[in-house]
Amino acid sequence: MTTDSAADVFVAHRPVLMGVAYRMLGRVADAEDVVQEAWLRWSGADRAEVREPRAYLVRVTTRLAIDRLRQVKARNEAYVGPWLPEPYVTDFGDTVPDTADRAVLADSVSFAVLVVLESLSPLERAVFVLREAFGYPYADIAAMLDRGEPAVRQLAGRARRHVDEGRPRYEVDPAQRRDLTERFLAAAAEGDLAGLMALLAPDVRLVGDSGGKSKAPLRIITSADKVGRFLVAIAGGAITDMAFRFVEVNGGPAVLVLSGDRPDSVFQVEVSDGRISSVYIVRNPDKLRALASV
Repeated sequence: MTTDSAADVFVAHRPVLMGVAYRMLGRVADAEDVVQEAWLRWSGADRAEVREPRAYLVRVTTRLAIDRLRQVKARNEAYVGPWLPEPYVTDFGDTVPDTADRAVLADSVSFAVLVVLESLSPLERAVFVLREAFGYPYADIAAMLDRGEPAVRQLAGRARRHVDEGRPRYEVDPAQRRDLTERFLAAAAEGDLAGLMALLAPDVRLVGDSGGKSKAPLRIITSADKVGRFLVAIAGGAITDMAFRFVEVNGGPAVLVLSGDRPDSVFQVEVSDGRISSVYIVRNPDKLRALASV
């Protein structure tokens, strides 16, 4: 296999490798570092001995991600305020034609699921991602992780139970979620408390992620009244050159807030029974850099 063809093979599989690495790590920069290291391993490998390049690359990426995850665990534990994943632009394009497959991929990369995955061990997280998001057979996962298949099945069972306990139990029409996102943005931008209250579930949660590097709540805000009043308060102090752009991140519609040309924050909502059940706000500037070119 020539260098050019090796690069072509890697580029063809790169979206999958990024998908695995991001779901494992929750940070775009860390995922890109892992994928770059996977390329170095691939370019230096004896590729004549590799029968299935995709399986080889996913195995290498997963193992590298496990190592990186163990390194960053302490960093996340010392995080200031609530932690949210770095917003990840998701556009599956024509690579995932089936609607059901799209839904699975979108769910596995959602803020809610990735927050739950943070509480899993690195091996549990790897097994969950490979099995639930990408559908790998247990035998293949066992080979990738150098574990016996029974042990992998046990890891998968523990991870699935934990995620099922923590993830939202509802299905949402994407069109409804987009509509509620638009109405939420309009009401919040206008400081319309009554309009917001009509959209928010009584037990709505607002989670703000600043990492201590910008203004955002250091605790989760709960209840429609408290969340609505908080949003009206921040709308009243908004800077004048603020602009809004709809983007798809983590499998759903979101609002990118720009101050001039600089990303200021990302808002995303989750919906249950026709009302907004969660509001996520990412304001940590380190997590917004990748959105500067969106």
